Amino acid sequence: MSGFMIFLMVLAMIATLAVLVIGLFAMARGGEFNAKYGNKLMWWRIRLQVAAVVLFALAFMAS
Repeated sequence: MSGFMIFLMVLAMIATLAVLVIGLFAMARGGEFNAKYGNKLMWWRIRLQVAAVVLFALAFMAS
């Protein structure tokens, strides 16, 4: 497995975690930020999770 593929997988996982944490804090605090961005953040989390799973599947198939 190439170093670039590992970099992409780690980047996807970190991005997913970051969006998840921001979304959870926004949901816990409530308010205007959560009302405006809460749903968008969770959709981005799903997209990033799919990207991470696809990268893992590609890495698995390549090995």
